[in-house]
Amino acid sequence: MSLFDLFSAKNTPVQNNTPTNNDNMPQEDERTGISVATLKKAIANNLFYALGKFPATATDNDYYMALAYTVRDRMLQRWLASANSYWENKNRMVCYLSAEYLLGPHLANNLLNLGIYEPVKQAVEELGLNLERLIDLEEEPGLGSGGLGRLAACYLESMATLQIPAIGYGIRYEYGIFDQEIRDGWQVEITDLWLRYGNPWEMRRSEVTYEVKFGGYVEHYTDSAGRFCSRWHPHLVVKGVAYDTPILGYRVNNANTLRLWKAEAPESFDFQAFNVGDYYGAVHEKTICENISKVLYPNDEPLQGKQLRLQQQYFFVSCSLQDMLQMHLARGEKIETFHEKFVVQLNDTHPAIAPAELMRLLLDEHFLDWDTAWHITTNTFAYTNHTLMPEALEKWDLELFGSLFPRHLEIIYEINRRHLDQVAIKFLGNLEKIRNLSLIEEGERKALRMASLASVSSFAINGVSAIHSQLLQETVLKDWYQFSPEKFTNITNGVTPRRWLALINPSLSRLITDCLGSDEWLKNLDLLKDLEKHATSSSFQEKWRQVKRENKVNLARYIQQKVGVVVNPDSIFDVMVKRIHEYKRQHLKVLHIITLYNRLKRNPDLDIPPYTFIFGGKAAPGYWMAKLIIKLINSVADVINNDPDVKDRIKVVFIPDYNVTVAQKIIPAADISEQISLAGKEASGTSNMKFAMNGAITVGTLDGANIEIRDCVGEENFFSFGLTVDQVKQLSRRTPYPKKYYISNQALQVAIDQIATGFFSHLDSSLFHDLVDNLLYHDPFFVLADYQPYVDCHEHVALAYKDKVQWTKMSILNTARIGKFSSDRSVKEYAERIWKIQATPVELVDLCPSGECKLVSTPS
Repeated sequence: MSLFDLFSAKNTPVQNNTPTNNDNMPQEDERTGISVATLKKAIANNLFYALGKFPATATDNDYYMALAYTVRDRMLQRWLASANSYWENKNRMVCYLSAEYLLGPHLANNLLNLGIYEPVKQAVEELGLNLERLIDLEEEPGLGSGGLGRLAACYLESMATLQIPAIGYGIRYEYGIFDQEIRDGWQVEITDLWLRYGNPWEMRRSEVTYEVKFGGYVEHYTDSAGRFCSRWHPHLVVKGVAYDTPILGYRVNNANTLRLWKAEAPESFDFQAFNVGDYYGAVHEKTICENISKVLYPNDEPLQGKQLRLQQQYFFVSCSLQDMLQMHLARGEKIETFHEKFVVQLNDTHPAIAPAELMRLLLDEHFLDWDTAWHITTNTFAYTNHTLMPEALEKWDLELFGSLFPRHLEIIYEINRRHLDQVAIKFLGNLEKIRNLSLIEEGERKALRMASLASVSSFAINGVSAIHSQLLQETVLKDWYQFSPEKFTNITNGVTPRRWLALINPSLSRLITDCLGSDEWLKNLDLLKDLEKHATSSSFQEKWRQVKRENKVNLARYIQQKVGVVVNPDSIFDVMVKRIHEYKRQHLKVLHIITLYNRLKRNPDLDIPPYTFIFGGKAAPGYWMAKLIIKLINSVADVINNDPDVKDRIKVVFIPDYNVTVAQKIIPAADISEQISLAGKEASGTSNMKFAMNGAITVGTLDGANIEIRDCVGEENFFSFGLTVDQVKQLSRRTPYPKKYYISNQALQVAIDQIATGFFSHLDSSLFHDLVDNLLYHDPFFVLADYQPYVDCHEHVALAYKDKVQWTKMSILNTARIGKFSSDRSVKEYAERIWKIQATPVELVDLCPSGECKLVSTPS
């Protein structure tokens, strides 16, 4: 029965009031039932009653929304049961503070986790619709930009799957980061209108609001009990409004909450100003307030950008902590036990103002004494560091910080005073240690070190790969490690296999399940180890290759549609997709491509397999060098793809607007995963895990989690090259002279000269001057030093690819041995070693059974 038939049936006049249902037949609830018939009826009812549309007027998006509401209904029972269970049992909660969540599309993932993909597919088809088309219509939430946000999304899903009570807190960005278009080879930023058609997965909680203050001054006074008190008189007050999204666990009843805050004005319209003709003034405050949650990572080159970014960070931290305190007190708990019921994980330094804000709330709003407030604070927070680059450890100009947060600056000064007293005692007055461990960086303009604030206030500090944690202790947080070594630990990142294998690569997932005899591996990725015994089976290898080729054909079709380039699915798909940054060294990959191109031009009979080089990634709007790298990739692609001498031997593609949706198309098709950052610069990486999970073989430096991946899959199944961390340190101590590599290497010299003289830029020798000059005279990320080892490494890749049996074995073993890199393992380690929290299974009960529904007021 199609939607038209259902609509006609709904409009058929009722002939009598005699019930037609057989009383003995069990009836599914229309909002929770999962039979095909119930699902069809639910989709139709959501189209009619939630959206107010009928088939003749419904758009494709209406059908998507109707389906999304139908799926959400089936999540709500689990979501509410979880919230009710956590509330009644007064469970300890994990609160994850992150400036971004790169969630990816919801619909398909929720179908998978609910276990209703097949009945929904059948129901949709019987209604005359196509499920894959509806899935493709979903706008990806613009709430993140890279690995930090994607990790947060994986951890939320794993926490729900592992039945750990948790809330994710962040900002509901109205326009996200930006959509990327490529025009004449350049990145152009376009507004990300991800909310243009609404978001069916979220629920606005208009009654859950908190005031957030900025600027003004602090009044000090003594209260009637003789206590010294402070009262903050702000210049600006912003209202934070909660928007909740359920995050469903895989095949469990637990569903946790992602609570995002939207900034609004307390009074959105000044009628008095409007009444006297000041039409701009009537909405001025609304504009100022709402700007805070407009865009993810505003360009912080100008002062206004820095101020807005700092306001964003404080805004969501303040709303979130006020929300936690409200929940704690509403459950009948005492404020002094807050740290026993809530543990707050700081996802990098963006939310690092949180300890100062919690101190303010405890001191000024709940009137605790300093020692009690500090005890609560330092037993509440744990800090995850995600970077080894000193410039990425946030520091805020003290004058700017104080102008926005005068009370917090007072609190931070007092924290610092007490902290430095302890430092002086421990290090016997060592001035260098005191200077390095101070929260305040001295200089021409003083700055607040946010990593230091997070470190002094947290009971645990972790890195995100073994090498990263080691280097944290030896470099950027060396002094903190010497001061408080007991705080430090390592928890290597992971990714969820539900999205990053089962969802994006269904053919491979079915093959794995058939081979292992069940799909239990999706909840215990270590079970993939049993694939090893099939790695040399000719029949299994053939099926494995068929799956890979099918995925490559699909990606080739997408590339032709998106970019207009025809690529050969039988070529090596060599993929480098990630944020564009000099330390990630996309330009090293380009130099290799140019070298290979030159070799083919000189020797058309060269015996190498055909290659398709696939790039993707966004550059920060204010990062000129990264944007120039994107232009270089596209310029090289334009020359090579149009050169008949290398037709079908090499193709170069830059896929625009790289995000989760695009990644889900690329990763299953990759043969080679390029992870070539300079050793010691990448904290962990997670794309390396996703590619290996899908059978791609890594070409990588000994950086971040690459080292652990190589150790797990075996050195023989991983192509490593390049400088080690120790070698980078040694070279960094010397006077840099990168041009020596250019002078001594003819192939490198030719490649750089081609870029410099305009061979790839229509003879415009000035276009890439900044890039070439940086490489020859500075090269901070040792691209030229690693060039020849990288080229040599790819010689081994080309040779290995010719042996299909051996290559397929390597691919299978990468997947089979990737179990460690599940986000479930990471979250278990956080829960056991840092959060000290137990799983809380949720019993799925009908909160309002038919005929017995009793509504009582409950805390929000």
